[in-house]
Amino acid sequence: MTKINLLLRRAGYLAIIPALLFVSCKTVEQDSGFNPPDSLLPFVSMKHYVCYMAPQPIDIDGRMTDEEWGMAAWTDYFVDIEGPKKPAPAYNTRIKMLWDADYLYIGARMDEEHLWARLRQRDTVIFYDHDFEVFIDPDWDTHQYFEIEVNALNTVWDLMLIRPYRDGGPAINAWDIAGFKSAVHLDGTLNDPSDLDEAWYLEMAIPISVLSEGFDPSYAPARGRQWRINFSRVEWNLFVENGNYRKVLNTENGKPLPEMNWVWSPQGYINMHMPEFWGILQFSDLKAGEGEDAYLPDPDLEAYGFLRLVYYGQQQYLRTHREYAGNLNLPGLAAPELSAFVAGTRIDAGKYGYAVSIPSSKKGYRLVMNELGRIKRISDDDAPE
Repeated sequence: MTKINLLLRRAGYLAIIPALLFVSCKTVEQDSGFNPPDSLLPFVSMKHYVCYMAPQPIDIDGRMTDEEWGMAAWTDYFVDIEGPKKPAPAYNTRIKMLWDADYLYIGARMDEEHLWARLRQRDTVIFYDHDFEVFIDPDWDTHQYFEIEVNALNTVWDLMLIRPYRDGGPAINAWDIAGFKSAVHLDGTLNDPSDLDEAWYLEMAIPISVLSEGFDPSYAPARGRQWRINFSRVEWNLFVENGNYRKVLNTENGKPLPEMNWVWSPQGYINMHMPEFWGILQFSDLKAGEGEDAYLPDPDLEAYGFLRLVYYGQQQYLRTHREYAGNLNLPGLAAPELSAFVAGTRIDAGKYGYAVSIPSSKKGYRLVMNELGRIKRISDDDAPE
């Protein structure tokens, strides 16, 4: 039995950290105040990155000076988590990625005038400091995905989410990435308000074997294979008191002001745990610097988006009627662009759950989603009638 499957079997016991422990202003709940998208655009316009093979293994020292990094492209600069409707971040952040048979390599540069970190214990809630975060969903189903957080002390929090917090979580804090490597390099002085700093750099080597464990082999990295991925940088409002950094407090309640979340591919909401809005990582088997592969969007992107709109509509219907709808007369599904998907939809619903499916672009297959929002591509013969 794989380690992931063993942990999943322990769900509900000591391996589970209750979802409420980790809910903060980072993870807004999907409630009556949630306004879902009114089109498919957010589901097809996410950022993408073609990841080439590292000619040789990367030395993880935090400095990003290996020759191989010079052959990889930078991403766009990070933006506010809600997208262009919010001001641009105060400091620039961008990353590069490479891979080989053993690791997914990630290198990040984060401009920063005030290098600050306090947490030293592994698997503490690292986003209480300035931090850098990675979210990975290899099979696109929005469930059983991975999160890694690292601060400027190179303290790591790694966990696996059985499903998003909005669907009950929970987070498996006992999950550790065996063989994970990370290193930080500081261009400045940590926790010293007497000067202005330049930046901090972070390198990660995430074992491919761990990220692929428990998944169908068809999701293992290969040319053209795509994973869902996103990155977040958390930044707090600070001030200096008696020679030390302190978080700026809300004068009304005495609590720290909400953190800022700067991301690679904007979520549209202040919530990283909406994997349907993450960017796309496409693997190439070309070595970095030896050619280019074009990014090819998954032909089911719009279909995934349509199913997610069904999910949002069913959640709203459930709150009002205390049961799921047995048809698609749901909020948010009236746009003309959705008519083709509606025509091909099958739905089987009851008071406590539902299954909805639509044809996949892959001949003989359908995309099927349940009441927890989990989407799978399965054979048409196995799909619910």
